[in-house]
Amino acid sequence: MRVLVVEDARALAEVIAEGLRDQGMAADIALDGLTAAEKLDLSPYEVVVLDRDLPGLHGDTLCQMITERDDRPMVLMLTAAGAPGDRVTGLTLGADDYLATFPQVRCCRGCFVCPAGGTSSRH
Repeated sequence: MRVLVVEDARALAEVIAEGLRDQGMAADIALDGLTAAEKLDLSPYEVVVLDRDLPGLHGDTLCQMITERDDRPMVLMLTAAGAPGDRVTGLTLGADDYLATFPQVRCCRGCFVCPAGGTSSRH
């Protein structure tokens, strides 16, 4: 399975992609919406893990573009916008699923990956 991880926080994008690769999936990373749109035009993906608040091209716009494609991949919105209205909006835009993250996402190695790009060894 080929997955495109679209996340502007590099450390978080790398952890997600590494976890997917550990499960035998091919995972590419795009750190902004414009790069993601280019990658989607160049390669077929089965799944896009998509942040909403992206530079270049907002995740909401990118989601709409993805859902209009003939070769439409599944879209999982993975974002800090977790209010019920945010979830409804994301699903209405065409996301297949919506998962809200927390300000710090705990990875399996026991460290915290902060969306701002830093890491901490807190347990």
